[in-house]
Amino acid sequence: MNKQTSIDVERADAIGKPDAKTLTAIQSATPDEHGLTVRNQRFDRTHNTPRWWHSGDPVATAWYNSVSASLPRGEAFFIDTMRMFRDQVPPKIAAEMKAFTAQEINHTREHVAFNRLVSDHGYNVESIDQGIQAMLALTEGRPKEFNLAITIALEHFAAIISHHLLSDPRYLQGADPVAADIWRWHATEEIEHKGITYDVWLHATKDWSRWKRYRVKTLIAVLITRKYFGNRIRDAIGLLEQDGFTRRQAKRKLYAFLWWKPGMMRRMFWEWSKILMPGYHPWNLDDRALINLPGSPYADAQLPAEPA
Repeated sequence: MNKQTSIDVERADAIGKPDAKTLTAIQSATPDEHGLTVRNQRFDRTHNTPRWWHSGDPVATAWYNSVSASLPRGEAFFIDTMRMFRDQVPPKIAAEMKAFTAQEINHTREHVAFNRLVSDHGYNVESIDQGIQAMLALTEGRPKEFNLAITIALEHFAAIISHHLLSDPRYLQGADPVAADIWRWHATEEIEHKGITYDVWLHATKDWSRWKRYRVKTLIAVLITRKYFGNRIRDAIGLLEQDGFTRRQAKRKLYAFLWWKPGMMRRMFWEWSKILMPGYHPWNLDDRALINLPGSPYADAQLPAEPA
């Protein structure tokens, strides 16, 4: 079945449970030839990463540090959630789930080490980890499909950020080379495995009505992305306050960074909103070409210059 057929199935008849014929037609938009590669990279632990490792800019550094501090516990949640479904998916998806788990374990290991460097520079990031723990505690006792929908929403957010990091070298321009390599490596695998959680979702909810599947997916996407993004802003502001900025200064500078220049959040909003549309699948945006860019000079990824 081609991509268009899978999209049409999701769009069709939004009310009522699908019949047996339709159930067999619910398939993934993930390219048939696509696979996951586990890149077990360990970055230099002895490298002298500066306090403001991103271009000497405390604002950019604070944003990425806030995201990094949230990742180890979040990725453990993704792994635990996916394991709940490993016995009910086809062998091909089960194999991809195994590779996904290995990738996320490696991401966790490297970001734990990166977060230790942040702490060594005098930043208190323990409260960020505690905040993630408190947020995830709200999922306890919920149906496993609820946790899977949360994972889908956050993996979508991660994939869109990764797309921008790899497609536009300006976002990491001037960053410490080892730190930048960590983010590019992570972004590569986020793009590579962006469809697996949704493929599991299609199998896990195949006996749901299309309306129920759409409603749960979109509602949780809005709520959890808003919560996660809001908390990352809050925690980045807290890190800037540790650098001596007032809360007002920190908020103004951070919002300018996120929404104006370089303005990643403004630029990625349209791509993020695709999760709210009928027929959504992460691989409706086929950006596999970006996976090979970290080893290149990024010449092919340059975007047109924008007015100052």
